[in-house]
Amino acid sequence: EQTLLLGEERQAMVFFGQCMTYGELHRQASRLASWLQHHAGVKPGDRVMLMMQNSPQFVIASYAILRAQAMVVPVNPMTRAPELPHYFSDAEVRVAIVGGELAQEVAKANALADGGQLEHLLVSRYADMVPTDAGEFAPPQAWEGWLDGGEAPDSTNTMRVTRWHTALDDAQSPPKPYGGKADDLMALCYTSGTTGRAKGCMHTHQTIGHNIVSGSMWGRTAADHVSLSVVPMFHITGMLYAMHTPIYVGNCSVILPRWDRTLAGRLISHYKV
Repeated sequence: EQTLLLGEERQAMVFFGQCMTYGELHRQASRLASWLQHHAGVKPGDRVMLMMQNSPQFVIASYAILRAQAMVVPVNPMTRAPELPHYFSDAEVRVAIVGGELAQEVAKANALADGGQLEHLLVSRYADMVPTDAGEFAPPQAWEGWLDGGEAPDSTNTMRVTRWHTALDDAQSPPKPYGGKADDLMALCYTSGTTGRAKGCMHTHQTIGHNIVSGSMWGRTAADHVSLSVVPMFHITGMLYAMHTPIYVGNCSVILPRWDRTLAGRLISHYKV
């Protein structure tokens, strides 16, 4: 039987069997928000690109961006260098947070952009959140390469590259006080661009909040439920119902970066999704 922990010791996320509590999620999101404000110079209303697979880092980064009173610009991790300069310029992005397997691609795209648009590139490694003794919940062998990430690109004269753990360690100051309002923009989600260039759809805290609350009621989601978060979080559906809704109701999310039916079956059975 599962023990339902209350408060900050309650389980917020599970990643390949590794649990993160709500307290730890809050601490890391606050520290990253502080780094964004004090080291990357993110100001209210700025747009921060987030390009990752589903992971605890995606969730932490999303709330850190919002806590810094900035706007999340989620980008499909399948996007490649020639397509990325459009997102840089259209969203006026200066700071990007990316998975390790995408870092070289983003750096290449920044070199293609006129004069280089990105000023800060924060690189995360999914494997840092994967336990060494995952056992039956270990990721498929075919995933190991991109979970491990790879070498981060070097900083340039115009773009500073920082590793995730370094940013958290450097964030000594608390984030600046939050002064946002319900009708502030919080996310700029792009269409797939099937009939032309991808277009940014503007979402406020109020409109996203309405969907989260109504969606949780429609789905009868409760705090003692366990969710399987596998729908891509960069997409509005995954953002709403694989990330925000479980946190809104206070339940636990079992996060999968990609679909694997065997692993999903084990997780569903063990955690009683």
